[in-house]
Amino acid sequence: MVKSTTKDAQDLFRSLRSAYVATPTNLKLIDMYVCFAVFTALIQVAYMALVGSFPFNSFLSGVLSCIGTAVLAVCLRIQVNKENKEFKDLAPERAFADFVLCNIVLHLIIINFLG
Repeated sequence: MVKSTTKDAQDLFRSLRSAYVATPTNLKLIDMYVCFAVFTALIQVAYMALVGSFPFNSFLSGVLSCIGTAVLAVCLRIQVNKENKEFKDLAPERAFADFVLCNIVLHLIIINFLG
């Protein structure tokens, strides 16, 4: 039972890896950016757990900035993906402009939250 589960997991990992090789470079860059943003949020949470959260607004602002940016990047990835038929009429430049504008609004709100 355990061997078959391990073999299934390995087969799943291999198939995901071989499918991801065909992913365009621009989508891979967005994926790396999302991973970086989530990793940064995790580092901030770990730092808060170890050191403390005295300026709690700063902690919340930092984590929400990272998570919000990651969510916006995932939305950008969905819009830029050529295989997605819902956004086939949307130009990649327009999707990127939406991403930048939403990031500006997000960070203005976060700066306002800091006080």
